[in-house]
Amino acid sequence: MINQEEELFDEQDNENQKADLKGSNTVKDPDEWTTGDEPMTGAQHSYLKTLSDEAKEEFDETLSKSEASKRIDELQHKTGRGLDNN
Repeated sequence: MINQEEELFDEQDNENQKADLKGSNTVKDPDEWTTGDEPMTGAQHSYLKTLSDEAKEEFDETLSKSEASKRIDELQHKTGRGLDNN
């Protein structure tokens, strides 16, 4: 069974693959997502809650998909969780 964090990364990979199909080799900015104004996904909600708790930061469950993605990036940098350590 895929856990919720893996689902979030799969969603972001799908967005990146869509950008690649359009000829782009860069990660698409969340502000440019066509569905960015929709409510955050269940996977984003769960992961963002986890990161917020670990960072001892307030959790805002009203964020959109694109806002949640940006907040996840911020909290990953703060906590070190989910970052590529290569």
